Amino acid sequence: MATHSPVSQVDHTALKVNQTAIILFNILAFVFDQPWLVAFVAAVMLVGTLFPRAGLFKLFYSHVLKPAGLLKPHLVPDEPQPHLFAQGLGGIFLLLATIAFLVKAPLVGWILTGIVVALAAINLFFGFCLGCFIFYQLARRGIRLQLPQWS
Repeated sequence: MATHSPVSQVDHTALKVNQTAIILFNILAFVFDQPWLVAFVAAVMLVGTLFPRAGLFKLFYSHVLKPAGLLKPHLVPDEPQPHLFAQGLGGIFLLLATIAFLVKAPLVGWILTGIVVALAAINLFFGFCLGCFIFYQLARRGIRLQLPQWS
């Protein structure tokens, strides 16, 4: 039986920095009741999904944390598309949260934000990515999403 081995490598340290920033900014948004921070994170996530090289949190890692020697790369044979899908899904949830805040439904906004924080934390601390799981389940059913690559 032949096994499929990923041809790409993904820096999992960059993913962890991304997850940490998502969690941190959204918790700060909730604690200080600043929904604009949720909108900011939504924008960062959606831009980073559509244009991976423009992902602000990953750029901070690549251009500040890594060169300063504060964090080291952890390259893993992996495909980036499931991670981009998960990030895009989280970005959509935060976009919906932002819309909820704008239409004066803050409870809905904070619940959607909380879902993103909880799922990012599960990924960060336990290594389970629900968005990645959904991506692979869609692929098993013949739905193959074409997402950009990042290096």
